[in-house]
Amino acid sequence: MEIKKVAIIGAGTMGNGIAHVFAQNDFDVTLIDQSEVYIQKALATISKNLDRQIKKELINEDKKKQTLANIKTLTDYKKLSSETDLIIEAIYENKDAKLTIFKELEGIIKDDSIFASNTSSISITELSAECRADKFIGMHFMNPVPVMKLVEIIRGYSTSDQTFKIISDLSQKLGKTPVEVHDYPGFIANRILMPMINEAIFALYESVATAESIDTVMKLGMNHPMGPLTLADFIGLDVCLAIMEVLFEGFNDPKYRPCPLLKKMVAAKKLGRKTGEGFFKYDR
Repeated sequence: MEIKKVAIIGAGTMGNGIAHVFAQNDFDVTLIDQSEVYIQKALATISKNLDRQIKKELINEDKKKQTLANIKTLTDYKKLSSETDLIIEAIYENKDAKLTIFKELEGIIKDDSIFASNTSSISITELSAECRADKFIGMHFMNPVPVMKLVEIIRGYSTSDQTFKIISDLSQKLGKTPVEVHDYPGFIANRILMPMINEAIFALYESVATAESIDTVMKLGMNHPMGPLTLADFIGLDVCLAIMEVLFEGFNDPKYRPCPLLKKMVAAKKLGRKTGEGFFKYDR
């Protein structure tokens, strides 16, 4: 099976980044979101990121024009062409919402198409239980998608070897490095990253050090490019909390208990960069 037509459901940070990468590699891309406002915002972000690539002399103006021309948009995924070869869901971290999309697409999209989720922590096996389980897989891209090379390829319990090979080969065509991961809560990236971020939040919560000091220790002492609290703000504290809750529920282990401070900040809508304030303040 050769993948030519790709649909990305969700035009947020991850969705527009995934659309950018596929379109830049000359795939026929359909970017879908329920809001035309979000779609236009996504297209503007893609255009701005392409301009950054031009400035760095990674592409030229003609390549930018072709990349944008490769992207079509929809506000209703039920109107998606049945001939789409690959569906990548990139909405917020909610299992029921994701399941609804895949259940509805099951009767619309041709039988040999592959379904994929960009979920960062939710079980691929559970998501695939209601549809084509052998042709269902996880494709966890890293943010920012046009820059980061890693893609975690997560096999559900029933994911076929053929499906895995197609998606692994496809990731390499996108210039990414695929890593095979089995289906456990948080996979690899977030199973390691999120408890570290959560522990940094506990250190702040317990007044061990200031936010600036915690980040400085990890940057200068551990050679991290950014501190864990800055990274949490970049990811979104609501996303961090959602992943910690998946880990806590999935493993039933108190070491994954979300820090009370994280829960309080999410309740207060202090979500990081996207709201202008998290552990630090930002210009919006």
